[in-house]
Amino acid sequence: MADPMRIRAQAVAGNATVRVLMSHEMETGQRRDAAGKIIPAWHITEVSATHNGKQVLSAEWGTGIAKNPFLQFNIKGAKVGDKISIAWKDNRGDSRTDEATVV
Repeated sequence: MADPMRIRAQAVAGNATVRVLMSHEMETGQRRDAAGKIIPAWHITEVSATHNGKQVLSAEWGTGIAKNPFLQFNIKGAKVGDKISIAWKDNRGDSRTDEATVV
């Protein structure tokens, strides 16, 4: 299982700014190791976010995303104490879900 995501959600003027740092190698499948063999592709393919259980973001990612990706987005109407949940799945079937509270 991957390391926990670092999620920060701050309420400002009726909205919340959510910042997420995901721990993932994000291999493209185009690099080679020291022996010259291709390193297999391994990357996040789906990302979703919920605000108090309601989906507010859905994304499909591919190989063009950097290692340990950073994601930032805003949620209208969020307030202090609301729950933000972020989930991802990768092309090997691994997944991770973490939650934060808006401060």
